Parts: sequence; structure tokens; C-alpha cells
Amino acid sequence: MLTVYGEGRGFRVVWLLEEMGLPYRFRPVDMLAGVEKDPEFLQINPSGFIPALVDGDTVMVESIAIMDYLLARYGPHPLAPEPQSDAFAPYRQFLMMGEAGLAGASYWVLNARFLPTEAERDNPTVRHALRQYHNRMKLVRRQLERTRYLAGDGFTAADISVAYALLQSWKSAGIALEAPEAAYLDRCRDRDGFRRALEVCTSHASWG
Repeated sequence: MLTVYGEGRGFRVVWLLEEMGLPYRFRPVDMLAGVEKDPEFLQINPSGFIPALVDGDTVMVESIAIMDYLLARYGPHPLAPEPQSDAFAPYRQFLMMGEAGLAGASYWVLNARFLPTEAERDNPTVRHALRQYHNRMKLVRRQLERTRYLAGDGFTAADISVAYALLQSWKSAGIALEAPEAAYLDRCRDRDGFRRALEVCTSHASWG
């Protein structure tokens, strides 16, 4: 039985598992209470960040790496276009960009909203993160002008990656969405897989 530890970016993994129809167990990790109070999870990931996946003797961290693993291990699946497909290059690009270019940048903006004093919230690091986020969004918007989803007309795991990043940036970090990505996000959230994943993580996902 697959076990997913942690919400947050773990939502991506749960959403993917729901879309793939794979059985799994979700195990919350209370980061606010302090991961040091969760020795079971620290045995899984001594670095103490979420999510983590346990699949038999295999333990993985990093949400995008976990998604890539699941699609390769339990595929082939339409959520991951074949390398020969025209959808493969944009799929791989946006799968990675959802974290490296979008969620990673908005994470620093989110922290700046809640952790520092008000006088420290506007600082060079936050301004740089916002510039990076908006720069990468140019590529997302251009792609959505061409296709319904980021790899083409069909929904893929790249959309899970980016849709989560848009939710985090909008609901948690307060970064406004423009009309094209707002409509795109509505399409993604209208999927049954998204709704089921949200039910699983509902007590931990305030941005859904």
C-alpha cells in the first residue's frame, strides 16, 4: 500500500493518485505542532519536510519527483505523454516549472506575509521572488492562449503541478490571478480527482 505523508505539496501527490485510481493511505503531518514531535515521520524523512511517499521499501521526497516516480512505476498513463508525442516537451517543461518557477517563488512571498514584522515584508528577496514568479507566468499564459491545458488539449500531471502552484500563490501568498489562468484553474478544480483529493486533505488545505 502506498502511503503519502503530509499535506501542502503532498496535495499534488494525492491528486495524482486519485486521477490514476491507485489505492493509497494518507498520513497527515502537523508541521505547525512541530515535526520534532512526530518521530514516526522523522524516521521516514529525517530532514522533516513534506511530502514523503512510502512504497514498500522505497521512500521518496519532493512532490514532483514523487509524481514522476508514480507515473513511471505504475504507468504508462495518459497523465504522462509518451516521449514520441508532441505533448511530451511542454509536459516536462511545465511539470518542473510548477515547482521550480512558480511554487518555489511564491513560497518566499507567502513567508514574507506572515513571518517578519510589517516593516520587513517588502525586501529584496521578496521582490526578486515576485519578479521570478511573474516572469514564469508569461510562459504559462502564452501556452494557455494556444491550448486548453499546458501540454495540449488533454489534462496531464503538468497541470497538477502548475494548478497547485497557482492555488498556493493566489489563496495563500495573495498573488492575483489574471483571467486566463483563473479560467484554467477553474477547469482543473472542476475535475473529480481534484475534488476527491480535497476531501482527503480537507482539514489541512485551506486554499481549496
